[in-house]
Amino acid sequence: MQLSSKSEYAILALLELAAEYKNGEPLQIRQIAAKQNIPDRYLEQLLANLRRGGLVRSLRGAKGGYVLGREPWKITLLEIVNCIEGLDAQKLDKGSAYKTLESAVVWDIWQELRQAANSVLQKYTLQDLCEKRDNKRQLDIMYYI
Repeated sequence: MQLSSKSEYAILALLELAAEYKNGEPLQIRQIAAKQNIPDRYLEQLLANLRRGGLVRSLRGAKGGYVLGREPWKITLLEIVNCIEGLDAQKLDKGSAYKTLESAVVWDIWQELRQAANSVLQKYTLQDLCEKRDNKRQLDIMYYI
């Protein structure tokens, strides 16, 4: 299983918004794109999907931009991935998923894998990722004499 670039870029963009959450200041697309090296137009499409999913809000005006739709500790990675990938819409009917016994076995294993991945994604929030990032930054600090 692999994280798609769409989901990765969405998570990176939301991490930037989470970092600014306490300030309450919106970030513009070009600011997020520059910090995370995401193409502007691609980011614009991702943020539109995230806005429709209620994960971000857009603010108009000269100082407008995007802010998180909820607190960072209430947004799970599973919500983000489902919003971007539309995984909730991909639920398959077990009877139509396979035509042979072998296909049924593969389908059962795939569902087990998907449940395990969803469990991990549900466990982590944007706040958790921000804390992990901050911890790694502190470990990377080097002092020179």
